[in-house]
Amino acid sequence: MYAVIKIGGKQYRVEEGQKLLVDRQPHAAGDAFMPDVLMTGGDEVVTDRSKLEGAVSVQVVEHLRGEKIRVFKFKPKRGYRKARGHRSELTRISVESIGGSSRPKRAPARKADPEKAEARPADEKPKAQPKAAAKPRAAAKPKAAAAEKPAAKPRRTRAKKEDAADGA
Repeated sequence: MYAVIKIGGKQYRVEEGQKLLVDRQPHAAGDAFMPDVLMTGGDEVVTDRSKLEGAVSVQVVEHLRGEKIRVFKFKPKRGYRKARGHRSELTRISVESIGGSSRPKRAPARKADPEKAEARPADEKPKAQPKAAAKPRAAAKPKAAAAEKPAAKPRRTRAKKEDAADGA
């Protein structure tokens, strides 16, 4: 079962036993409180506000500060440089219960059937099927002899101008 809760103007999808970091809350460490519940889901989805009142209970685990964030502003060729930064004030919370029920017990782990384990010993690995043989490539065609091609024409060059001083 899950729920969507609203804490500090943000919405979080939570499940029972989940721990998450939210913005600093005004409750002391170890205190329990009921956040705003927007919906619960699971077998059936409930969105009616009157039924959701107090459906989720969370407990404050600790208060802490987030990682330092540095903000640096720079404008080239002007000598403008600003260094700012901050550390967020956070609260770690733990979701105790959803829908008024305490944490559900997990189903016992499934055990492997002994019949299936005996059917295939661990020493034997399934044999890989052989790959299909690669197709032979077509033989390369012989290149045409250079003699068959017509000879290249000589490049035309400009006729040199005669001296205009010779008289014309």
